[in-house]
Amino acid sequence: MIKNFKELRERVKSSRPLVVSVAAAADTELLLAVKAAVDDGFIQPVLTGDKEKIEDICRQINLVPTEILGAETETEAVERAVREVHNGNAQVLMKGLVNTSIYMRGILNREWGLRTGRLLSMMAAYEAPGYHKLLFCSDSGINVAPGLEQKKDILKNLLYAVENMGIHTPKVAVLTANEMVDPKVPSTMDAAGLVEAVKTEDGFLPCIIEGPIAFDVAFDPQAAAHKKIDSKITGDVDLVIFPNIEAGNIMGKSWIHLCHSSWAGIVLGASNPVILGSRSDTAEIKMNSIALACLAAQN
Repeated sequence: MIKNFKELRERVKSSRPLVVSVAAAADTELLLAVKAAVDDGFIQPVLTGDKEKIEDICRQINLVPTEILGAETETEAVERAVREVHNGNAQVLMKGLVNTSIYMRGILNREWGLRTGRLLSMMAAYEAPGYHKLLFCSDSGINVAPGLEQKKDILKNLLYAVENMGIHTPKVAVLTANEMVDPKVPSTMDAAGLVEAVKTEDGFLPCIIEGPIAFDVAFDPQAAAHKKIDSKITGDVDLVIFPNIEAGNIMGKSWIHLCHSSWAGIVLGASNPVILGSRSDTAEIKMNSIALACLAAQN
């Protein structure tokens, strides 16, 4: 269990510092977050992009990077950053001031990218007021309407990541609208199939998984008792599998904007954790995401 992002950052600070390769790094807000991680002692940054601009920003904010790799275009900056990870010189990849499609094409490049054969999926971590630990959820950002086979990969990605973070045998809720398996509600069929796959198929790390399960039963023991559902995870969920991207996106944004939850997000399924941020992300989100990626990369 990791209670909050403060504890997560403390854990990663106690681990060996990792090299983070930043693609197209000529952005002040981004480099301020990188500097905060450097000051905390858990990363060594390699920066790619416009070398003159990067050096100027680094001087302004007093950041001393491990290395700056010059690049004339966004595409070249992404390639140089991805190759650092591909070649084993860096353990985490981070998006800078670059178009997302160019960034993703680099990650998926067949020659020097970070392909593994597994599905790419997004893991979001939320620190929600009123909940006693960080909640890790997928997928709210990449896979639009995953079927059962995709959800198997999404779950495997989550389990591998949190295992590296020191969370063993996590409790997993496969969320749907209710607990009844109904062919008219495909997500309930997927949930039941995923629970069965964990029991009968290879490739899943140990977990306690329940589904289909509604949100109230997953998080409120009184609701579970009222519905006479004997749940081993109610009120103590570690991981959430969303039925689709709409549910994950709406749920995540409601936690952020209505409950004032802190959050971070990384992409899983590549050879190394990937940070896919937005320019609108606050310094806190960027910092949390760097820490999350570094902890997920520990092995």
